[in-house]
Amino acid sequence: MNSGLVEKIANALLYEGYMLYPYRPSAVKNRQRWNFGVIYPQAYSLVHGSDNAWSMQTECVVLGNAVQLNTPIINVKVRFLHPLAKEVGRLLHPLSELPHDLEPEFRIVESLQVGDRVFQSWQEAVEREVITQEFQMIDLVTQPQRLEFAFPPIRVRELKPLRSSAGEVSGVMITRQQPIEGAVEVAAEHYGNQVFKITVRILNLMPVEEADKMSRDEALMRSFVSAHTILNVRGGEFVSLLDYRKQFQKIVTECHNVGTWPVLVGEEGERDTMLSSPIILYDYPQIAQESAGDLFDGTEIDEILMLRIMTLTEEEKEEIRHTDERTRLVLERTEAIPEEQMMKLHGAVRHLRPLKDSSARTLQEEMPMDRWDILEEKPRLQQVRIGEIDVKPGDRVRLRPRQNGTDIFDLALEGKTATIETIEQDFEERIYLAVTVDDDPAKEFGCQRMPAHRFFFSPEEIEPLRTFDDVEGSSQVKSNDIEGRDL
Repeated sequence: MNSGLVEKIANALLYEGYMLYPYRPSAVKNRQRWNFGVIYPQAYSLVHGSDNAWSMQTECVVLGNAVQLNTPIINVKVRFLHPLAKEVGRLLHPLSELPHDLEPEFRIVESLQVGDRVFQSWQEAVEREVITQEFQMIDLVTQPQRLEFAFPPIRVRELKPLRSSAGEVSGVMITRQQPIEGAVEVAAEHYGNQVFKITVRILNLMPVEEADKMSRDEALMRSFVSAHTILNVRGGEFVSLLDYRKQFQKIVTECHNVGTWPVLVGEEGERDTMLSSPIILYDYPQIAQESAGDLFDGTEIDEILMLRIMTLTEEEKEEIRHTDERTRLVLERTEAIPEEQMMKLHGAVRHLRPLKDSSARTLQEEMPMDRWDILEEKPRLQQVRIGEIDVKPGDRVRLRPRQNGTDIFDLALEGKTATIETIEQDFEERIYLAVTVDDDPAKEFGCQRMPAHRFFFSPEEIEPLRTFDDVEGSSQVKSNDIEGRDL
């Protein structure tokens, strides 16, 4: 097992969604955080429905070595984030110093300006890890294991004074964290001939009161966030749930994964480690070599995300600097990235392969243009009736898209005149007219059935031009304004 590679992937999952661009508490996009791998307290889940799960289950297949007498040995590691709230309180009566023996009166607010700084209420998180002992697979068949765990709060409550430039305390920063309790259950089924199915369940057993009145934010403080499981086997190997031999089809299809999905991790071909995460991955995921560091927003491309960060105003950047340590490091790394590193993010060639024939054969010779429609086996129609008029290939029409202005291509093509290139029918018997736009200076590419210059419309989106006295006057359009509507 390449532990370093596995650790990088696992950390990326752990902090996926920890913060999202634009990395500021005041941004609407960040109002609902912790969207991946949340395991809520059982009582809260039972009241608020199955969408708020209190357990997570991983099932996968393990093969032993038929020559060895001992069955495979398995160990399990569960990782998640334990939320930590940092709240801003505005003192009802400013003080010169905070009293040592009692708590001053304050009101929790979303933000508070003290001098030239703005303090925001925010949630951070602490990494938690639960590691089981090693188990013989055959022992788990006869005696499933359960490991209970509990994590106390780092601090029950801590107040930090917020002082103005004159030294007056006008606010406090309150740090608080709730305790959490849970369990990890590990069991196995033996399918014979050293074939096992292993089951790992993560349970949130934290007791809560008045769960029916509890908000999501309150429940999150007692939840496991970004939970995922790492399984490692010695003396055996895992079977991929994505790419398996036919003999394992029955047991693979019986694997029931809830809120998570296991994939092989490590170097290509290694089968001793499974990573089960709430984000669906393929086997052997990797962090891009060009990535300069964690951005905690894996739904975005590094280059785009960094360019967006660079366009933030100084006021927005100042807010980021005072959010939390991880956010501040993202900003500082982005501002300091050298140009050559930024260029590496623009694109990379991963693999090269030779053509089937190393001679001067072109792609068009390999795949002639008239064979790009190799899957279009439905016969083309000679004509179709629109209203009282029969139209056929070669007829001119006017385009009337039905998207009500919600699609950028419909906006560009609305009212344009076009020529029917073919009339086609899909496998659900729906009819489409493939057209080339008259104003497209490269419409001959559409006649060659090339994407971006050939568009599909239903008969309801077409007006035959024979119903109009004047068919001219449509505005000009550049070829690069017409892209992407090809089916």
